[in-house]
Amino acid sequence: MQQHYPVGYPQYAAPGYPQPGYRPTPPGYPVYQPQPGYPPQGFGPPGFPPQAGYQPGYPPQPSYVAPVPQPGYVPGPAPSAPLVSIDLKPGIIPLRPLGISDIYNGAVAYIRSNPRTTLGLTTIVVVLTQLLALGLQIGPLLALDRVNMLGDNSSDVGASALLQLPGALTTWLATILLGGMLTVVVGRAVFGETITIGEAWARIRGRLPALIGLAALETLAMFLVLGVIVVIVVGLAQASAALAVIAGLFLLLLFGLGACYLWVQLTFAPTAIVLERLSVMAAIRRSFALVRGDFWRLLGILLLTAILVSIIASALGFPFQIAGAIMTSGVRDNDVLLIGASLTAIGAAIGRIITTPFSAGVTVLLYTDRRMRGEAFDMVLRTGADAALRAAADPAAGPHVLDETDQLWLTRR
Repeated sequence: MQQHYPVGYPQYAAPGYPQPGYRPTPPGYPVYQPQPGYPPQGFGPPGFPPQAGYQPGYPPQPSYVAPVPQPGYVPGPAPSAPLVSIDLKPGIIPLRPLGISDIYNGAVAYIRSNPRTTLGLTTIVVVLTQLLALGLQIGPLLALDRVNMLGDNSSDVGASALLQLPGALTTWLATILLGGMLTVVVGRAVFGETITIGEAWARIRGRLPALIGLAALETLAMFLVLGVIVVIVVGLAQASAALAVIAGLFLLLLFGLGACYLWVQLTFAPTAIVLERLSVMAAIRRSFALVRGDFWRLLGILLLTAILVSIIASALGFPFQIAGAIMTSGVRDNDVLLIGASLTAIGAAIGRIITTPFSAGVTVLLYTDRRMRGEAFDMVLRTGADAALRAAADPAAGPHVLDETDQLWLTRR
């Protein structure tokens, strides 16, 4: 392309080089010659008149005039782009199938984003259930004047085990109920929203009967199986003690494997009761369907979570448990024994207050991951994320839009 210089601008060229903008014609390259009958080209530098014989190919265009709007026309709003961020992470997790690091980070993030509701709700439930469990353990001992069993239960192991059973069942029941309550908090945190304790209670209140029914059904099934095992072992003991021991160990092994299998298969039932508002039996079928095809991965994550939770809970409650063990070891004074038992209960409560929200978060996020993998649920969650961002931009429509996001969990393929 030829270079053009302003009028009066000196043009320089190094010795032996052509003028700027021109290249020398290679040897043997044909030189352009105008064809006979065609006028010469009329292109020239800007500001120069056209060459002789040049006829412009197009007539000059008239001046541009802006279009006049038609009568009755009302301009509409400009189309808006989706408000979902490019990284597709409006809340505690990215809206895609999750890895174990995404699940654990999300379980911590929802606690940090809403500590008042998460830890406050957990503290209320754990303290009440721990007091109930402590009362169920100490009450019968006070009534029978056997408080010394808190310090030395070797004389009556069976009675001590029975005294521990009501507390264990109370703790298990409270864990199921608390997990259901925290499910609502995690469900909102997925969209980057928080919820108060009152709002969480309003959401969970209608689902408590189904959660209690699920816990009662699991407890009843466990006692029925253990009762059958006891009957079989006692019957075999009448014939041979050795045979009864072997059969008892084998049946207990089968019971442990079966309990582990059902633990994984039913892990999403409380979540389905709360978020999908299903009945007990429908939630059980739903949990089996979600676990299908991914049992071993879920088992590994749940076992790893249980180990981490146990280690953290033990570390947090260790000082109180050590103090309680020292105070109840070889002591005959009832007041000291009661104080020692209370310290042990306080240590257990502190560990559960910190670890229970994490466990509940892992379960709900695993449930979300299974739905995204098996039902393309991440596309549905993106709709809710966009609605949540619009609710943040318009506070007046916020509660209504958030109610709509809660309805998204009811969507199934």
